[in-house]
Amino acid sequence: MSALSLRFSTLSDNVRAALLMSGAMASFAVNDMLVKLATASIEPAQVMALRSGLTAILLLLVARWRGALRPPRAVLAPTVLLRTGADIGTTLAYISALQHLPLANASAIFQALPLTITLAAALFLGERVGWRRWLAILVGFIGVLVILRPTSDGFNIYAVWVLISVGFAAMRDLVTRRMPATLPSLFVASVTSIAVSAVGFGLLPVVGWEPMTGWLWLILSVASVAVGLGYVMIVASMRTGDMGFVAPFRYTVLLFAFVFGIAFLGERPDAAELLGSAIVVGSGAYMIHRESRRGILQAPKAQVH
Repeated sequence: MSALSLRFSTLSDNVRAALLMSGAMASFAVNDMLVKLATASIEPAQVMALRSGLTAILLLLVARWRGALRPPRAVLAPTVLLRTGADIGTTLAYISALQHLPLANASAIFQALPLTITLAAALFLGERVGWRRWLAILVGFIGVLVILRPTSDGFNIYAVWVLISVGFAAMRDLVTRRMPATLPSLFVASVTSIAVSAVGFGLLPVVGWEPMTGWLWLILSVASVAVGLGYVMIVASMRTGDMGFVAPFRYTVLLFAFVFGIAFLGERPDAAELLGSAIVVGSGAYMIHRESRRGILQAPKAQVH
């Protein structure tokens, strides 16, 4: 065991979980940055096909190592099919938006997901939502509007695509709650990656195939590893620390998105984007705090998009 590993093992469970969660968010931000770089040369469908295909291979290897594979007929469970379809919609909409939006903008708008899940659970699943959480939802969506700026150039069709991806992601996560407990998360994530890759390949005759350079293969290979690594770390985080303490660290993805956008993409977030992001994060963190105090916090499922 290295000195770093030994030191990590001596930390408290919550501190280790927070570091793992932050590492997962950094990995997802790296993936988003690399995907955005790739879409400058190839269409989102081609990115979906290749990146998700590489991710599927990685996840299948890990699933086999962990004994998490299941018979193919398990894929036909209605909840698995619905969740897979929702994840396809999430990926297609988000990558299409990421091709045209600044990385930080897309990431900030996507942080409306916890608010959207709570709203959808109240409307469609009959879950009880108190006035404080309704207020947090309202404030959070005001934050999204601050980022979008509907009366200015900040709002465009690509911002709508991020909102569509949020809707699909909320459906995905709500369906995940209804999935059989006997299906391992690794198996479900592997199925999702295979399906997303297949849809990407299916769209290629429509959008066309662009020649792949060595640089593009490197970008997508690293992106697939980043997604797989993020998935492993987020699962480890959920199993290590208290949810009420760890969950707010999901919002560190915004910090990484801002840093990567500035450092590697030449982006410069303005005051409205920073203010809106702070409002969205603050309202979401408050909801997490409230649910933690009530003891009803549900572990967020790992996202592969």
